[in-house]
Amino acid sequence: MEAQAKSADQYVDDDSFEGMLAATTRFVRERLMPLEPQVEERDEVPEEIVGAMKEMGFFGLSIAPEFGGSGLNAEQQARFQMALSLSSPAFRYVYSSNLGIGSRGISLDGTDAQKAEFLPRLASGELVGAFALTEPDAGSDAGSLTTRAERRGGDYVLNGAKRFITNATRADVFTVMARTDPQSPGASGISAFIVDRASAGLSVGKPEKKMGHRGSQIADVVFDNVVVPASRLIGAVEGKGFRTAMKTLDHGRINIAAMGVGMAQRLLDEAVAYAGTRRQFGRAIIDFQLVQAMLADSEAEIQAARAMTLAAARRIDATGTAVKDAAAAKYFSSEMLCRVADRAMQVFGGAGYVADYPIERMYRDARLLRLYEGTSQILQIVIARAIGNEHGFRVA
Repeated sequence: MEAQAKSADQYVDDDSFEGMLAATTRFVRERLMPLEPQVEERDEVPEEIVGAMKEMGFFGLSIAPEFGGSGLNAEQQARFQMALSLSSPAFRYVYSSNLGIGSRGISLDGTDAQKAEFLPRLASGELVGAFALTEPDAGSDAGSLTTRAERRGGDYVLNGAKRFITNATRADVFTVMARTDPQSPGASGISAFIVDRASAGLSVGKPEKKMGHRGSQIADVVFDNVVVPASRLIGAVEGKGFRTAMKTLDHGRINIAAMGVGMAQRLLDEAVAYAGTRRQFGRAIIDFQLVQAMLADSEAEIQAARAMTLAAARRIDATGTAVKDAAAAKYFSSEMLCRVADRAMQVFGGAGYVADYPIERMYRDARLLRLYEGTSQILQIVIARAIGNEHGFRVA
């Protein structure tokens, strides 16, 4: 019963969604995959692809139709992410912050005026959003952030720095977490603000050189006496910013889990194709049982991650929350992806270690998923606390 429940937020019927998914899969294979070497070399996604994604409605998939989006439910979004993630992660990052942490806080807790002003422009891609929470000394322990927002008349003045902000170099608007109550050192003193990139005193650092995920740039964002109107305080209430951020985590973790499934499927597809044509000892290596074992283990784990991810998505559609299931799906999927990447590299042998084949890039890309939207270790704690509480223990 629960697995079949439909969310009240589902606006796209199943037939229409299947058509959307089929068009997306064609777009991935015909337009995006051929561009992967160029994106890797130049560290940027071509503007014509960004424009095509806007035309196809990618920027508004999760935003309600009343604001110009499609309003996909969590299960539909997960399946969409799986399809898109068959290609380089860089393409997903073009639009993904508009769907989740860049817009969901406004959708969930924003005032009517904030929703009307920002959601239509985020849905169309007119605005690119970014989420600014992480700081040099505040990562997994997000409640320890030190960026300050001081009330001065009808404005707030922001001071501080954020680190590793995805899409910082492209963003038009930032959702910024800042401490409004210095007497509350934990999460209760944090508020969320919508901050224009063009604000005086806001500066974006140079893009970081990364191990993988080239084409998706991250950079520091610095706030030096940045004046933000009080009307940009999300929800018009101080002290709810951290809770707003936490509300986005279940969806975000499910989407990262789905991303891991798509990336793993591409790795397996590449490994099978190579094993079927690479010959050693007079035979295709796919005939060797130890190669078959690596392919079989990968297939089994991908199926398990896909099932976990979709089950978590259905739960959040049915109940509005899925803390344990979302954490478990993201944890398993990201760890699974790295195992599949390692096996794919082993199937390719020395050829996989050079950039002539996509395995070398995909191997590097896989590693990040175990770090963001909750490290594997943080997710283990989330899962353990949840199951402990379910058994009547108050787990610290």
